Amino acid sequence: MEFEKILPADIEKRSFELLSKELKNKNLPAENEAVIKRVIHTTADFDYEDNLYFSPQAVAIGLKALRQGASIVTDTKMGQAGINKKALARFGGNVFCFMSDEDVAEEAQKRGVTRAFVSMEKAAKLQQPLIFAIGNAPTALIGLAELIEANQIRPELIIAVPVGFVNVVAAKELIMQTNVPNITARGRKGGSNVAAAICNALLYQLT
Repeated sequence: MEFEKILPADIEKRSFELLSKELKNKNLPAENEAVIKRVIHTTADFDYEDNLYFSPQAVAIGLKALRQGASIVTDTKMGQAGINKKALARFGGNVFCFMSDEDVAEEAQKRGVTRAFVSMEKAAKLQQPLIFAIGNAPTALIGLAELIEANQIRPELIIAVPVGFVNVVAAKELIMQTNVPNITARGRKGGSNVAAAICNALLYQLT
């Protein structure tokens, strides 16, 4: 077996060249192209070419929010770790994840709900522009939808890409039915790596 000779610094560039050749749609919408390609690069899954949903001007709205210092809230430490915090900090933003906070765990146990649900309520109290990047917990999306309905929060953008089987599809559909800008992975696929990849695809357009 022969291996392609390539310098380490050129591996990512070469990867994007290869995946671009394999795309079914060679003319992706210009606004969404960087996000779609970054997710495919992260997962090596070309299904994302079809199943990523973008509400009108979702990318432009997300970019504007990040430029103006919006912070990002995730539902996993993995998602938090995967986001380029240095790029985000250039514009004054932070990355928050409240899933392992003691007060969140205690409140969730007391009420019989998930920590993801309670962590969204805690995020709503930040009182600052927020982008939500949800890659694991559909209950986080359900909680967000309830907070939006109750006018307790108005996210700048929701990245709705939890992976799994229980309530995942329905929770994503719930977010797509709100009037909040969103980027959603329809169906069961997604993950914390996908959520982080979408955040980074936005951030890298600002650097």
